[in-house]
Amino acid sequence: MNNQLFRCLISIFLIVNASGFCAVFAEETRTITDMTGRTVVIPVEIDSVLGTAPPTTEAVYMIDPDVLIGLNFAFNTSKYVSSKYTNLPNVGGQQMGNTLNYETFLSMNPDIVLYGATVGTDVSDQIESIQTKLAPIPVVGVEDSTNAEDYGREIEFLGELLNAEEEADDLNIFYDNVYQTVNSKVATIPDEQKVRVYYAEGPDGLKTEPEESAHAQLIKICGGNNVADVPEKSGGGMTPVSMEQVLAWNPDLILAGDSKFYNSVLSDPNWKDINAVKNKKVYLIPNQPFGWIDRPPGVNRIIGIPWLAKVFYPDLFTDIDLPALIKEFYSNFLHYDLTDDEVNTIITSSGLK
Repeated sequence: MNNQLFRCLISIFLIVNASGFCAVFAEETRTITDMTGRTVVIPVEIDSVLGTAPPTTEAVYMIDPDVLIGLNFAFNTSKYVSSKYTNLPNVGGQQMGNTLNYETFLSMNPDIVLYGATVGTDVSDQIESIQTKLAPIPVVGVEDSTNAEDYGREIEFLGELLNAEEEADDLNIFYDNVYQTVNSKVATIPDEQKVRVYYAEGPDGLKTEPEESAHAQLIKICGGNNVADVPEKSGGGMTPVSMEQVLAWNPDLILAGDSKFYNSVLSDPNWKDINAVKNKKVYLIPNQPFGWIDRPPGVNRIIGIPWLAKVFYPDLFTDIDLPALIKEFYSNFLHYDLTDDEVNTIITSSGLK
């Protein structure tokens, strides 16, 4: 029987109770406990997936891209991405105050919908609200999608969920290797000797993230001292700051999130007295096809760990073969085989020699 027709016939039997139990009637099912503690009945074979937010969707893209039938974003570029993925529809998502387009999700009829949740937050009401509106499609909660110190649990869970354990294991091995290599060395750097970093967002460079923001997490992980003493902005982040604040912080190194800012800052008289500009320590964060240290703050940032370590402490990380790691990451997890010239372009375009 056609799967969509089957669901339509039995959708009236969907049961969602107060404990978070969701029963979906498929031809073959299995019962799981999702990462938020909910009991969910899902199809044994999962061939189509939609996520509600970019970090979780990108994790699925790395582990098993062919199950994705839609994205919550547009790729930063079609470069380094197969057309079979860039042509996937952008279905939007639930982030930065937006709500899901339930009609779109229902019309696409995925086997499951993944809801990305932050550890320590109670999202039961949100998930149950979405589950009710998307019945009979099962909604599965996934945690840790934005915590770069604990990606392993999310990766392992998705591997088991999607019957892609080998691919998830490979991603976790790569993640553990670069994380432990960097973390073990930066842990020995005294705080007073850590490089002082300003994360410049926006075309004028006058938006940023404080240390506690998930968007700036890799700065701390890679041994940087985030100079931004500002409150965290809810939602998508990007706290506005003044030029006077940046001058007072006087960072030793600037990470540029916007190419327009990166291309103009060294010749901008407003920035000329900042140490990072004087010493030409300004670097453009790679973002093709996803951001390497942010936007979104998901598992796409794994490759940003060795890159940022080399940016912050080139003499300390001479043993990191960055071109080889980039090639491996793109081939195995972004499903694109880079040429040597493409790797060199990515590295040099970021300002790293």
